[in-house]
Amino acid sequence: MLNRRSAPLVHQVGNLNLPYPKVLHLDNGIPLYVLDFHDYDVLKVEAVFHAGRPQEEKRLAARVTSKMLREGTTTRTGAEIAEHFDFYGTTLSVPTNLDTANFVLYSLAKYASDVIPVYADLLHNPTFPDAELETFRRTSIQELSVELEKVETLAYRKITELIFGENHAYGYNSVTADYQAIQRADVQYFFSKWYSSGNCRLFVSGKVDDALIQLLNDQFGQKPFAIPSPVIGITETTNPAKPERVDIHHPGSLQSAIKIGRRSFGRKHEDFNGLFVLNTILGGYFGSRLMANIREKKGFTYNIYSTLDAYLNDGCLYIATEVDPGNTEKTVRAIFAEMKKLCDKPIPEDEMEMVRNYLLGMFLNGLDGPMNTADIVRGQIVEELPWESFTTMVETVRNITPVQIQELANKYLQKKDFWVVVVGS
Repeated sequence: MLNRRSAPLVHQVGNLNLPYPKVLHLDNGIPLYVLDFHDYDVLKVEAVFHAGRPQEEKRLAARVTSKMLREGTTTRTGAEIAEHFDFYGTTLSVPTNLDTANFVLYSLAKYASDVIPVYADLLHNPTFPDAELETFRRTSIQELSVELEKVETLAYRKITELIFGENHAYGYNSVTADYQAIQRADVQYFFSKWYSSGNCRLFVSGKVDDALIQLLNDQFGQKPFAIPSPVIGITETTNPAKPERVDIHHPGSLQSAIKIGRRSFGRKHEDFNGLFVLNTILGGYFGSRLMANIREKKGFTYNIYSTLDAYLNDGCLYIATEVDPGNTEKTVRAIFAEMKKLCDKPIPEDEMEMVRNYLLGMFLNGLDGPMNTADIVRGQIVEELPWESFTTMVETVRNITPVQIQELANKYLQKKDFWVVVVGS
C-alpha cells in the first residue's frame, strides 16, 4: 500500500542526451532535419523562415504576413483550409516569434498524405485576400485597444522600448497607425522576398518513413532554389540614456504593474548559461527568491517572476509583477534587496541543489517524446548553436558553484543597470 505520509525518494537525473537529427536535403537544397520516433503514431512538421522583425522594411510586415498565410491560396479559401485540417484532426500553429516565421503542423502520421499537400500549398501559394486582410486589420486594432487597457501590457511595452530603443526591431511597439498603414502590397512584397526555398528549413519528427520523406520532397523540394535576400542588420538602440525609473499614470487601475529590466545577450554569449541559472534562482521558478519573499513572506502579490529572453541578435532580463498600488514602493525595494543578497553572499548549497534538480528535470521533460525534442533541436539549429551547447548547458547546471553564481550576480544584477517601469493609478 502506498504510504502517503512519506515523500517519494529523490532520484538524480541521469544522462541527458539530445538525439542528433538525420540531415537530408530536398531536390532544391532545402535542409530537412529528421527525428524518427517510430513507436509514436504522430507527426510534427515545422517550416522555419528567417522572416521576422529584423527583416522588416515596414513595421508589422513580418507578423501580418505570417498570420495571413492561412487565409487562402490559389486553390482554397481560408475557411476550406481550416475545414480540411479539422476533418483530419490536424492543427496548424503559427507561434509569434520576433526573429523567425514558424509554421507547425501536428497530425496523426497516417493522414500525412492528406494534410501535407494543403500545408505546402498555403506556404507556396498564398493570396492574401483583401477582405481577410481588412478583417485581420480591424480585429488586431480592436485587440490592441483592449490590451492597452492592461497595466501589464503597458509596462512590458515600455520596458522593452527603454531597453532596446523605440526604433529597434526588438523594441518598437505596434500602434493603430501601423495596422492601418500595412497594405496587401506590403505583405506580398515581404512574402516574395523572404519566403524562399533558400531561406527555409524543414523539421519533421514522429513516425517518419521513406514515403513521408518522398512526400515532403514532392511538396517542398521541387520549387527552384532561390538565394535568400541579405539579412537586414539590427538597428542599434538609439537610447543612450542611463537606466532610471519611469512612472506611467493609468487612471482606474486596481493594481500597479512593475517591470524592472536590463539588456543582456543571446545564447552564444559566454555568460548566458550561468545567467540562465542565476535567473532561475532569482525568479525563474516557483521556489525562487522573489517568489519566496515577495509572494510567500510579504504577501504583496499572487505572482512574480524574472525571465531571461534570448533572441538571435540580443536579449534582455526583466522582473515582472502586479501589486496593490499601496505596496508598489515596498515591492520595488524588496526586488532590489533580493538582487543585492545574491551579490553579497553565495547561496546555500541546499538551495543550489534544489535549483539543479529543478533545471535538470526541466531538461529531461524537454526530451520527452517527438514534439518536445523537436523543439530543442529546432532551437539549436535555427540559432546556429554548436551541437554540444545543450550538453554544455547541462554541465553548467550540474557544476556551477554558489561562488560563481555570486560573481555573475555582481556582474549582471547591479541596480544602476536596470530600468524601472511602474504603471498604475
